[in-house]
Amino acid sequence: MQQTLQALGGILIKAIPTAIFLVFLHFFFRSMLFGPLRKVLKQREELTAGARRAAEASLAAADRKTEEYETKLREARAEVYREQEETRRRWLADQADQVAQARSSTEAAVAQAKFEIASEAAGARQNLFETSAPLADQIATAVLGRRTQ
Repeated sequence: MQQTLQALGGILIKAIPTAIFLVFLHFFFRSMLFGPLRKVLKQREELTAGARRAAEASLAAADRKTEEYETKLREARAEVYREQEETRRRWLADQADQVAQARSSTEAAVAQAKFEIASEAAGARQNLFETSAPLADQIATAVLGRRTQ
């Protein structure tokens, strides 16, 4: 057993430089390889996050502009509809005025025509009344005068 312990002690003594070398290699790789690698990965992550934030900000700005555009478009459409409605109202009012004018001029023409017809009828009645008595006398004379002959 003594021999085994001595052999083990010799192996451990020979292994000390290897262990020291491994510890040195660990710190060397940690500082020379993994440190810059972590730094590059951190920068990459920050750039990616920054790009994401920039993309989200661009999306938010695009959404705001889209909303503004839609609002302005709705307002413009409403204004066009108001103008169309006002034009339609004016057209209907003009049309109603024209119909009223036509109706009043037609009523005036009809009243004038009725008046003219009534005055012509009255004139004709008067003329008939004036000519009927002498004409009746002529007819009576002619009828009676023939019978006597």
